[in-house]
Amino acid sequence: MTISKRSLLKGVGTAALASLVPAESQAAETPSSFRQAPVVGCRRVAASEAKADTAKVYFSRKIDAETLIRLYKLVNAGITGKVGIKLHTGEKHGPNILPRDMVRAFQAQIPNSAIVECNTLYHGDRYTTKGHLETLKVNGWTFCPVDIMDADDKYVDFPVKNGLRLKKVAMGAHLANYDSLVVLTHFKGHAMGGFGGSLKNIAIGCASGRVGKAEVHGVKPWSTDLDWGAMPMKDQFMELMADSGKATCDHFGRHITFLNVMRRMSVDCDCAGTSAAEPTIPDIGILASTDILAIDQASCDLVYGSGHNHDLVERMESRHGLAQLDAMRRNRMGASTYRLIEI
Repeated sequence: MTISKRSLLKGVGTAALASLVPAESQAAETPSSFRQAPVVGCRRVAASEAKADTAKVYFSRKIDAETLIRLYKLVNAGITGKVGIKLHTGEKHGPNILPRDMVRAFQAQIPNSAIVECNTLYHGDRYTTKGHLETLKVNGWTFCPVDIMDADDKYVDFPVKNGLRLKKVAMGAHLANYDSLVVLTHFKGHAMGGFGGSLKNIAIGCASGRVGKAEVHGVKPWSTDLDWGAMPMKDQFMELMADSGKATCDHFGRHITFLNVMRRMSVDCDCAGTSAAEPTIPDIGILASTDILAIDQASCDLVYGSGHNHDLVERMESRHGLAQLDAMRRNRMGASTYRLIEI
């Protein structure tokens, strides 16, 4: 039996109810009234409370190519050699994917870089390499190399050190060819994860379509008869994602960095394509950090601190999505505190 993405979404819904002078001189701490999400994997602190290991999350309310590049330059010290840019390129004609012109300008600033993706577990536009290549053309991802890392159904196992549920995850084989990884994420909702931030982008996005994604979803690899409604949900799924994300973060070490773009935040992932719900929450901005837990925590905190956020908050909470933050904390994937530094 084959299952479409539309069927998956339906099944899951039923199952789960200025110029770059030194940054600090241009930065402003967010107000003390800043609200955190109800699950706190990484606690926000003011500058006066920060310690040596407090993560820095840079934030701008402006969303454009120039700002994206400026923020990247604050967190790219470890990006060297051959660089993968992990981007969700979306199903055909997806209305919410990141603007191609913005990504084009961004990628042009990163020498020896390519967009990296993997095929999907569900039967959609990107299920096969042939279909995936056609979708890339339709969506305009033609301005730079795009590496479908599991193009030949090949994968490489990345170990999960002291993980919560997994000991290894099958990643697209080509991922091992890169020296550094830039995780460029469209932050939005997600049918199973509640929200899709930097963790989801690498935990599912870097995993091979037939094996790794099955492992992260808690089902048997290579299965042609997937029962999406029987997949592990809520906290267990968040732990599986955290393990997969940890495998990639550990592999790249200091040579990985994260950017979350908070625009057109539908409750649905870009996997939903044209069937994605229209966003009801206003755009928030761009965040950048070298700490995956801190950037996803800060993104969730900004959602909770904004107005008109009911639909996205309901999606996060009905899927226990905030458990991603706690799972990353237990996996020791980031600092215990962060500063939000507005540029």
